[in-house]
Amino acid sequence: MFCRWRPVASGGVRPTDVQRLTVAETADLYAEMVRARADTGGLAPGTAEVYVRDVQTFAALAGADRILDDLTGGDVDEVLLRFARKPDGRRGADPPARDAPAGDARSPGATPLQSASSQARFRRSVSAFFKHAALSGWVLLDPMRAATVRARERGGLRAERRALTAEQATGLMGAARRLAAEPDAEPGRRSDQRTELRDALIVLLLAAVGPRVSELTRADADDFFVNAGTRYWRIFGKGGRTRDVPLPHPVAAVLDAYLEGGRPRLDRGVEAKALLLSWRGRRLARGDVQAVIDRVRERVDPGDRRGVTPHGLRHTTATHLLAAATDMDAVRRVLGHSDLSTLGRYRDELPGELEAAMRTHPLLDHHDQSEEP
Repeated sequence: MFCRWRPVASGGVRPTDVQRLTVAETADLYAEMVRARADTGGLAPGTAEVYVRDVQTFAALAGADRILDDLTGGDVDEVLLRFARKPDGRRGADPPARDAPAGDARSPGATPLQSASSQARFRRSVSAFFKHAALSGWVLLDPMRAATVRARERGGLRAERRALTAEQATGLMGAARRLAAEPDAEPGRRSDQRTELRDALIVLLLAAVGPRVSELTRADADDFFVNAGTRYWRIFGKGGRTRDVPLPHPVAAVLDAYLEGGRPRLDRGVEAKALLLSWRGRRLARGDVQAVIDRVRERVDPGDRRGVTPHGLRHTTATHLLAAATDMDAVRRVLGHSDLSTLGRYRDELPGELEAAMRTHPLLDHHDQSEEP
């Protein structure tokens, strides 16, 4: 394919027309280039094979048949986080937990996940791949510039911005509410294995109330009660502290539907009190919650879809409550913090929030703010 070339700021050149190659095709071409450099002494053979292995893993996680130039920064973020949760077969495996879902590497006794150093190396490999792709005319813009997942010294890859935007959060919660309204969303499964209401409830509780994932999985069905017509959740938090948090009406409606119809189908009497049950009737494990979020997220419109962890949804709750000028002490009590200063760690900046704050300045007459000085 013939391309016209133009200079770029880095001193090289790049094409004005992009070759519409698939991820698999570009991964193969990149592997050939890397191995050729190793043959000529430009790279150590071991290093070259690491680059090749990483880009092949990237292709498998991103989707081999997708067009490389169609990938966005959000797509790259999703691949990086999926790699971070990918079992590391080289580090040995213990026998799987008896009630662990198939392939759940986060359950106790399962294969260890990627180490922090492996995650950082994988990100460097992907970054090098896209730099080459930009110079080779496989992508018009390097999506790594828009990726928010960064490698940390401790804990591996982590999204630089944890909270979802309002559009992303409402998209995820909307998908959860639609799932709750579609009892036949998973055709072919036995009625006693249907988890739609449970999955919807998990996402709504995490996004609207912002509990710690341990608080969610430890919850019992009788921790929820009604007072003066309002549904409350009595959350048992750190240090033996409890807090009673009122549930928004849409969340309470899904909770009631789950308690009346969804949970009884899963109840085998194994964990008689637990709120969230696996289809085997056992209390849901902390590691299972991420898989639930990922399933619901697949139902979100691609434009508003972004990978998020349970802790990221806790950040989302704090960020949007504070951005809506909710009293800080009320937010502290919802999240179960003992000190207001802790909220700073859960507060992410939102696009346009400073402009919105100044447009609604409490000391100015808002009727005249549209006038130019």
